[in-house]
Amino acid sequence: MDSLSSKKYNKDFVDSFNGDHSGDLTSRQTPGVLYSKALPTAVKNPQLIGWSDDLADQLGVEVPSEDDVKVLGGNFVTPTMYPYAACYAGHQFGNWAGQLGDGRAITLGEWLTPKGEIWEFQLKGAGQTPYSRRADGRAVLRSSVREFLMSEAMHYLRVPTTRALGLVTTGDMVMRDMFYNGNPQYEPGAIVMRVSPSFLRFGNFEMLAARKDIANLTKLVNWTIDRYYPHITGEDRVIRWFKEVVEKTAQLIVEWLRVGFVHGVMNTDNMSVLGLTIDYGPYSFLDNYDPEFTPNTTDLPGRRYAFGNQSSVAYWNLGCLANALVPLFETTAPLVEAVESYQNMFWQKYYVMMGNKLGLDEVRDSDLNFINQFEQMLSTVEPDMTIFYQLLSELTSDKITDEDIVIHFKEAFYKDLSLDARAIFLQSMKAWRERINSNRISKEESLKKMSETNPRYILRNYLLHKAIEELERGENQLFLRLQLAMKNPYSRNFDEFFMKRPEWATQKAGCSMLSCSS
Repeated sequence: MDSLSSKKYNKDFVDSFNGDHSGDLTSRQTPGVLYSKALPTAVKNPQLIGWSDDLADQLGVEVPSEDDVKVLGGNFVTPTMYPYAACYAGHQFGNWAGQLGDGRAITLGEWLTPKGEIWEFQLKGAGQTPYSRRADGRAVLRSSVREFLMSEAMHYLRVPTTRALGLVTTGDMVMRDMFYNGNPQYEPGAIVMRVSPSFLRFGNFEMLAARKDIANLTKLVNWTIDRYYPHITGEDRVIRWFKEVVEKTAQLIVEWLRVGFVHGVMNTDNMSVLGLTIDYGPYSFLDNYDPEFTPNTTDLPGRRYAFGNQSSVAYWNLGCLANALVPLFETTAPLVEAVESYQNMFWQKYYVMMGNKLGLDEVRDSDLNFINQFEQMLSTVEPDMTIFYQLLSELTSDKITDEDIVIHFKEAFYKDLSLDARAIFLQSMKAWRERINSNRISKEESLKKMSETNPRYILRNYLLHKAIEELERGENQLFLRLQLAMKNPYSRNFDEFFMKRPEWATQKAGCSMLSCSS
C-alpha cells in the first residue's frame, strides 16, 4: 500500500504528447497541444468527508494521512506529479462547440497498482485551468457528493464507469447559479478525486481532426490502442479498435437502460473511448417509467438526452467520432460500416438484457413483440421502474385474481390506474406469466436471472438531496448509509431505501430536475 503524498506517479501521457508547459491558467485557445499544465489552486481548509475503501484496496492506496488530504484538496502537489488539464472539443446538444477541455478537472498523474494496472488520478473542482473559460474551475458540495456517490453506485450496479476515491470539503464558498435562472448563491465548495484507466473522450479525437492536426491524431489513436487495446494488432488495427469502441458503447447504453439511468448530457465530450460512464452532472435514475424523462433543465424542451433517446444519441455520437477518424482512412466505407453495425449490435444486446430482467430462459423471435408490448405497458402505466421489477419477481402463482395482481404491484404505482391502464397492465401480466410458464429452465433459475439483473436499490435524486442537505448541516449519517447501501444494490439489507419517490420531491429543486452545473 502506498500513500497519495509519497507515491511515485507516472506521466506517460504528458511525456508522449505536445503540451503547454507554461502553467498559465488564462482562458485561451491552445492549438498544437493535447494538454496544458495546470497547478491546483490551494483551498482554505480541506477536510475528508468521503473515502472509497474497496477502491483504495484495489488500487493499493493507504488510508489518507493529513498530507494525503492536502493532496485531495489540491494543496499539495508531490514532486513526481505533473498536473494538467486535457484539451478536447465536442458536439454539445447536437452542435459543434469547438475547443472545450478540462474546465474544472486537473489530472495529477498516473498511479501504478500492485497488479500492474495504470490509473489516472484526477481532481474535479481544484481550480481554474486554461479551459475554464469564464468559470472558476471550482465545484460545490452538491455536485461533488453526487459524483462521488454515483460513480461508486454505478460500479456496484455492474455498469462500466469511472470511479471516485475521495471527497473533501474545501472550507471555501463558491458562487453558483443552480438553474441558470439569474439567482446565484454561495454554496460550500468541495473536490472529488475521480480515477479511471483513462478519461479520453470522443472529443479528444474530434479536437485534433477539427484542427487538421493529423500527425497528433494518428499518434493519439495508436497510443490509445497500444495502451488500452493491446490485443489489437496488424495493419487494420485502427478500424478494429473503432469497432470495439462501437461495441463497448452499445453495451454501456444497454447497462444504463437496464438500471434506468439517464446521463442527462450525452455530448461527445462526455463519451469515453473505453466505454465507461463519464462526467456525472444532471443525471438521474428513472422513478416512474417515462422514456421521455430528462433530468437536465438545459435539455428542455427538446429532450435530446431523454432516457428513451440515449441509444440513438450514442449512435449519433459514434458517427461524430467516425468523422474525426476519416483522415486516417483512404475511404470512409469501413467507418460507415462500423457505425452502421451499432444498431443491430445494440438491439441484440438490449433484448438479451430485457430477457434477463423478465426472467426468460432465452429470447426467441416471438419474444421481441412480447417485450415491445411489455415496455409499451410500462410507458402507459408509469410504475416505479426499480420497484416494479422487484415485485414482478415476487409475483407468485397464488395471486390469480386481477385484484390480487393490482394490489401486489400497488407499491410501485405513482397514481391510481385508469380503466384502460388497468386493462393494459393486466394483459401484460397475463402474457408474462404465460411466457414464463414456457421456460425451459426452472423457476429458481429464472428468479436468479431476475435478481442478478434488477437492482433493489438505486441512488435516487431525492435521497442524494437529503444527504447533501444533511452534510451542509454537518451531519453525515445518511451519506454514509447511502454509501454502504449502494455497495449492495441487489441485497435486501437496506429496505429503508426500497421506496418510490415521495410526492414532495416531484417539484423540489435538486430532486426532479437539475442543470449542467449540478
